[in-house]
Amino acid sequence: MKGVVLAGGKATRLRPLTKVTNKHLLPIYDRPLIYYPLQAMSRAGIRDVLVITNPEHAGHFIQLLGSGSEFGLKIAYELQEEAGGLAQAVGLAESFVGHDKVLVLLGDNIFTHDLRPAVERFAAEQRGSVIFGVTMEHPEHYGVIEMDGERVIGIEEKPTNPRSNLIQTGIYMYDEEVWSHLQGLTPSARGELEITDLNNIYVQQGTMRCEQLDGYWIDAGTSHEELLAANIAVAELRRREQI
Repeated sequence: MKGVVLAGGKATRLRPLTKVTNKHLLPIYDRPLIYYPLQAMSRAGIRDVLVITNPEHAGHFIQLLGSGSEFGLKIAYELQEEAGGLAQAVGLAESFVGHDKVLVLLGDNIFTHDLRPAVERFAAEQRGSVIFGVTMEHPEHYGVIEMDGERVIGIEEKPTNPRSNLIQTGIYMYDEEVWSHLQGLTPSARGELEITDLNNIYVQQGTMRCEQLDGYWIDAGTSHEELLAANIAVAELRRREQI
């Protein structure tokens, strides 16, 4: 299985911190944010990883991460030259992934859950997709997952009246059909190809599973408050050697 880390975007909500740098290069306690998804890839047993970022800061990523040997990875790089959305960024990985399955991580998600068992299960399956959910007190700020037993029957982005407290995190696994599904997407109202729309194609086919994350998870790149919360929590987790 191949790995893809999405680390592009303008991160305007984190200005002025991101006025001259990419948010994934901002510090979280004692290391840059981008280190955490790369460490998660390594823990999951993934070795070949594509980092997708924006042209303005690509050189900074290469200088920081190099070949990826520090993480036990072999890192390649790709540019997302326009703000086309997360699903559009996934599409840039087609030639890198080929006919393999892929684990996609958003570069601003930090979590302690070990993905290796889930990766091994998914590698043994013939087809489909897997998302990873956590229970949140205010799910209306996220993509909300609706379940029927173990089956995902819907994902609704930032609903006014959430149908559950289970939200999708920035962790996704796809089979090789993802490339044809991407071809069928149309831009949303904000002019981007949305990852939730991609995931809902698998939902409609009945081939989407959801696994729940254990331990700590945060989307550190959404606001200054979340960035601060991530620094505080990770400092404690690092002292306990839990991340």
